Amino acid sequence: MSWLDLSLRKQGAGVASGEIDPGELLDACLERIEERNGELNAIVATFPEESKRMLAEAPAGPLRGVPVVIKDEWPLPWRAERFGAAQGLVEFRSGESAPYRALRDAGAVIAGVANMHELGASSTGNVSVYGPARNPWDSSRCAGGSSSGPGSAVAGGLVAGAVGADGLGSVRYPAGYCGLTGLKPTYGRSAFEGHHIANSETIVSGPLCLDAADCRLLASVLFGEELRAHEPSGLRIGVVREPLWSNSQPGVEAACDSALRALRDEVGGELLELELPELALWTISAVLVAQAEQSHLLTPATLNSLDPELSPIARGLLKLRAILPATATARARLVRTKARRELARRFEELDLLAWPTLPAVAPPLDRPLVELPAGTATADQANVIHGAFANLTGVPSISVPVGLSEGLPVGLQLTGPWGSDALLLDAAEALERATEREFVRLRAPVALSNPATSSASPPGMPG
Repeated sequence: MSWLDLSLRKQGAGVASGEIDPGELLDACLERIEERNGELNAIVATFPEESKRMLAEAPAGPLRGVPVVIKDEWPLPWRAERFGAAQGLVEFRSGESAPYRALRDAGAVIAGVANMHELGASSTGNVSVYGPARNPWDSSRCAGGSSSGPGSAVAGGLVAGAVGADGLGSVRYPAGYCGLTGLKPTYGRSAFEGHHIANSETIVSGPLCLDAADCRLLASVLFGEELRAHEPSGLRIGVVREPLWSNSQPGVEAACDSALRALRDEVGGELLELELPELALWTISAVLVAQAEQSHLLTPATLNSLDPELSPIARGLLKLRAILPATATARARLVRTKARRELARRFEELDLLAWPTLPAVAPPLDRPLVELPAGTATADQANVIHGAFANLTGVPSISVPVGLSEGLPVGLQLTGPWGSDALLLDAAEALERATEREFVRLRAPVALSNPATSSASPPGMPG
């Protein structure tokens, strides 16, 4: 076993105590990327000199010397983001984005840039100018989108933590497909400045990690404040059976139901069934609000000069966005106001909402369709109703691994009121205790392969 296989927090503690040499840890990380990335396509750029410079200048923060990766949605001082695409609607520029500064100030070392779905426009991750990122559990399957590379990199053991971005579920979907913990923070709470959509109404930066404690550490860095842990008790958890549970694959529903009951018993809580009859309308409205971002740039001149290297789907989507009536977006924002009021009312009686992160396990890259009780659907059609409402309303949401179905990971999604990010992490840790950490200990086959012999792999190292 390598030091790289330790949790994010153990790597940080080992560097701080002197037990781990951070230079050797970085070298091991870069070697691991070289060894495994050919199979995963999770990382699209490494820059050893810049990474070593970050290490040499790293302050004594909570992640000093710990290698992480960052999604291709965030610029770095030495590299512009590319958004997984041959072309964007603005010229991408290098610079000090807020997530970069947060990582730098915590002492972290950015070891690479992670792949993402083209223009952030899917929950699958199967299209990118770099080629698709692959799921470490089965390289023929989707890793989830749009933060596909961060999910693949962490599940594949390249790093213990990654920074993604979540605009309509884009941190939670890869977490669900890859067996990770992924937090979509409360809107506006995590580091965001420097994103090319400067005034996004839906996008937030968020962590993808092996477990909730690592997610808490990385989220605290992105938030610029410590998210303290507490023991939750008596949680009132709302369960929306129709259609979020009933239209999920049987193996997904069973794993999530078992985990939810274990959480209830662990915290002495109760499960309260409820209906959200306007959830479908909230989903449509979330998509409309997200699609309206940057719409002022969709001029005829721009649309007539789209790079042919953009996929046909991306070109078509941009042209569709250009003809969306402004009245539809305006009405979507009215729906958002009503949705926020409805959630505020519900959270007076509930602490959390719970349903499967995704209704099906990861589909094939070359045919991202899922078979559900209601019939065959595209993965995007099926997934968006599970995740988009949190981006519409701004509430925080977390995906927690709860088992396997067909040999692939299943995630349970927990959602809380605005500002309850720490409570979500508390609940995720309680769920881990209730299941004796069985599911956060699971590792994808590629992550169990023997890394190259390294000085960062001392004999007898503790797990």
